[in-house]
Amino acid sequence: MRAGDLILVSVDDHVVEPKTMFDQHVPEKWKSKAPRVVRKSDGSDVWIFNGEQIINLGLNAVVGRLPEEYGMEPTSYQQMRPGCFDIDERVRDMNANGVLMSLCFPSFPGLCGGLFARQEDKELARVMLQAYNDWHIDEWCGTYGGRFIPLALPALWDPEAAAVEVRRVAEKGCRAVSFTERPEDYGLPSVHNEAWDPFWKACVETDTVVCIHIGSGGGMKFTSMEAPVDVMITTTPISIVNCAADLLWSRVLKEYPTIRIALSEGGIGWIPYFLERADYVHDHHKAWTFQDFGDKHPSDIWRRNIISCFIDDPVGVKNRHQIGVDTITWECDYPHSDTTWPNAPEALFAQLGGVPDEEINMMTHENAIRFFSVDPFAHRPREKCTAAALRAESPDVDTAPKSQRGGKAPIRGDRRPVTTRDITEQLASAYTVVPEEVSR
Repeated sequence: MRAGDLILVSVDDHVVEPKTMFDQHVPEKWKSKAPRVVRKSDGSDVWIFNGEQIINLGLNAVVGRLPEEYGMEPTSYQQMRPGCFDIDERVRDMNANGVLMSLCFPSFPGLCGGLFARQEDKELARVMLQAYNDWHIDEWCGTYGGRFIPLALPALWDPEAAAVEVRRVAEKGCRAVSFTERPEDYGLPSVHNEAWDPFWKACVETDTVVCIHIGSGGGMKFTSMEAPVDVMITTTPISIVNCAADLLWSRVLKEYPTIRIALSEGGIGWIPYFLERADYVHDHHKAWTFQDFGDKHPSDIWRRNIISCFIDDPVGVKNRHQIGVDTITWECDYPHSDTTWPNAPEALFAQLGGVPDEEINMMTHENAIRFFSVDPFAHRPREKCTAAALRAESPDVDTAPKSQRGGKAPIRGDRRPVTTRDITEQLASAYTVVPEEVSR
């Protein structure tokens, strides 16, 4: 197998929602209350919803930029590659990258719809949440059959309402729902609480994968405001280990043995030790902690219920059998700074030395197709799904890095290491009051 022979299904990408997304999906009586984009006097674009300014339109959507210009921008559509928000250009960028299918997490509503969960008016929240899901399923994913895996947002504030929405979108063909790695950060019961049973039950009954993305709890976690930002970038994927432990030792996987939970953008290199440690803890402490896995170990339950994914993880690939090769999927993370666009096939293939073709196919697309109940081959023959075949469909896509800062100064111009404080100050500076003269 060569890099061009890979069939790539990415289970973790992101969409920067276009400003017109609510136009066709909100009932007439609610349209005046729908989220909208405004242009501020400093040239940035922000979403406004129910009196709240949602900051950082792109949030690190830096694909196609010069690496020297990476940061927590962009703050306007003009600073972004059109593939971030334009479905036609996204598909062309996928072709140029040799990617067949993509699952896209949201941007401005938060990774699990926290924006809607925070609203006091729950009817308003429900209407806008459903409008978001309908846009995502019908427009973003529905425009190009066989190219996207739909992902719904839950009515996070109410497990019963969340269950209703899971069933509603399942009827539209959506078999994935985003969830939070820590419900308590939203003032909600923990994953250990029986309050979530209606939600888990709905996911099981509809064969819906629960996708938990890194950072979907209370936001980014910092060791110190003085720490180089590299610390946060390094540890963020691995930080999902706490959520993984919560799930593994919870009642959820025992009482819902067929549920599937995906740890999105969490990487895989840490998993062998984690499972080794969990089994050790079980064997050494079950006599007094009263954990009961029957005749199984925690690692067996992990391989039965948990889906993992990786971007660049040679150690994880090497140890794939300790993780469970039939549980591993691949991700591209377009348009964020960790993405391997436009060289995903080459970057991935470099990690696959010595891996049999059968196992390569499992990790690159077969596992994802099975988990998320999609069939891209119903839309195009397999031979047209390879990286090389897709690239041949869009040979004119310009993939050369471009300067897209739009005149904004770098985070630090003095060449000293960027710190956590630099990043948070950059974000805080964008939380200015929206001027009265701002136009829609």
